[in-house]
Amino acid sequence: MTHPLLTLTDEVATALRDGTPVVALESTIISHGMPYPQNVAMATEVEGIIREHGAVPATIAVLGGRPRIGLSADDLELLASHGDVTKVSVRDLPLVLARGTHGATTVAATMRLAALAGIRVFVTGGLGGVHRGAQQTFDVSADLTELGRTNVAVVSAGVKSILDIGLTLETLETLGVPVLVVGSDEFPSFYSRSSGHAAPNRVETAAEVAAVMDAKWRLGLDGGLVVANPIPEADEIPADEIGGIIEQALADMDRLGIHGKDATPYLLGRIVEITGGASLTANIALVRHNARLGAAIAREFARPSR
Repeated sequence: MTHPLLTLTDEVATALRDGTPVVALESTIISHGMPYPQNVAMATEVEGIIREHGAVPATIAVLGGRPRIGLSADDLELLASHGDVTKVSVRDLPLVLARGTHGATTVAATMRLAALAGIRVFVTGGLGGVHRGAQQTFDVSADLTELGRTNVAVVSAGVKSILDIGLTLETLETLGVPVLVVGSDEFPSFYSRSSGHAAPNRVETAAEVAAVMDAKWRLGLDGGLVVANPIPEADEIPADEIGGIIEQALADMDRLGIHGKDATPYLLGRIVEITGGASLTANIALVRHNARLGAAIAREFARPSR
């Protein structure tokens, strides 16, 4: 039965009823992660990729105070171009619903709404995590908390490279979240295939990922899974190249006094400026790559034998 506060498109509702694979997509990447019009073009293309690979896309957002599971073309355009869309994590959902406003969902909020709708696979660009300097600021993304308690597998290109990847992996271990890296012995770092951190677990196929999901939840082990899918080699910005750029962006952010929920959008935008758009190109490429894998995992997980 559909949760009474959710509005599903007919396509998504039919797919969930019939057992057709469905892949959730976040909306913060549209409204706060990329400039217009690349953001709406990316969102439309990624939905198309998921359909081409045998699954139904369900982009998630809050529009007019109503959680929406699946969006129309007009909805995507609104998120991409409207100037008054709140960045919504789990803590913000009650306020946005009560006020009847628009909200673009982060990884954490998308996970929670996807789980309420019965969707088990979610594709994004990069995960939030422990911010650099968190020993003093205690700035840790709610994405990690949600991964510790919500039963959704999250496909990403790893943790955003602006974060402390080592501390993020340690936190995921503490939370009991399986971390699976597809086809690599090294954990990726968003723009780059390498991070200097070993892969906690290596898998090769979507079927392996689906088997781990199935085993975890059949055991009654609540919480999500991290599926780290390294950016294709041809599209990456090498770690030694992006490292200095990130340091410059972080210094600029500190100088301006930007922090909290505004930090990540600022840093991603500043990195686009410094790289002359190369980081945006890489970001779009990795989201495409993740969409293909996410659709394959959703297909495998939906097989009747499970």
